[in-house]
Amino acid sequence: MPARAISLEQQQRLIEIVRDAAKTEILPRFRNLSEDAIRSKSAPDDLVTDADQGAERMMTAAIHELMPEATVIGEEAVADASANLDDIAGAELALIIDPVDGTWNFARGLNQFGVILAATSFGETIFGLLYDPLADDWIVARHGEGAWFGRPDGTQRQLQVSDTDKFDEMVGSTSIRLFAKPQQYQLAATFPDFQRMMAFGCACHEYRTMAFGFVDFMLTGKLMPWDHAAGLMIHAEAGGYSALLDGTPYQPTIHQGTVLAASSRAHWEQLREKFSFLV
Repeated sequence: MPARAISLEQQQRLIEIVRDAAKTEILPRFRNLSEDAIRSKSAPDDLVTDADQGAERMMTAAIHELMPEATVIGEEAVADASANLDDIAGAELALIIDPVDGTWNFARGLNQFGVILAATSFGETIFGLLYDPLADDWIVARHGEGAWFGRPDGTQRQLQVSDTDKFDEMVGSTSIRLFAKPQQYQLAATFPDFQRMMAFGCACHEYRTMAFGFVDFMLTGKLMPWDHAAGLMIHAEAGGYSALLDGTPYQPTIHQGTVLAASSRAHWEQLREKFSFLV
């Protein structure tokens, strides 16, 4: 068991913090960004907007007020070197923020974007939240308590991953651009073996659709913790199985490699064989 846990009261407050930031900093800017409100970071398609930065600042301040002892690590703070990914491993409590996941979509007025929040204790994920600002609903999980879909009216239901076991009936998700060129061609050649392959451009919605049971597996590289720590925990709490393709269990401190998430260990093994060229 991790050294720390998130209480139900803290969970509710974290949901409120994310909702408030979305209403204040994100939604007013959706389809309303000026050219100078969109900037590139490490590459032309690696974008940051005023919404990302404003939402992260607002959430960071609110989390510090709620949990003064917590280390807060935001994607944009890491980008400008005011936070350090290496702090995750040693922090008794760390909150990891992706203020606008799917920034490329958001900046172009596409509705596939979300907010991701994870809590870790000494490098183990103990809490995950996947929030859809447009729908104003969320999926949340605490360590060992299952994955739950919630709405503002207080209704909630427990989620379970799919049970599809035939390749030609499976729906998968991957972003082919995250792989090297030769691997992109090999990966694309496997797509006809499945019912459908999706590319959301947004980890928040990839993990939500898996938790709902609509998508059967996901393959991803570029393992930044703000993209994957919350979602992979939620996936596990919904009954799924995930690991790096070499079999290493995922941890938020791992930033290199390829993760495969599937609805069961047996399905993971079958899919891993299919994608063995990526190991």
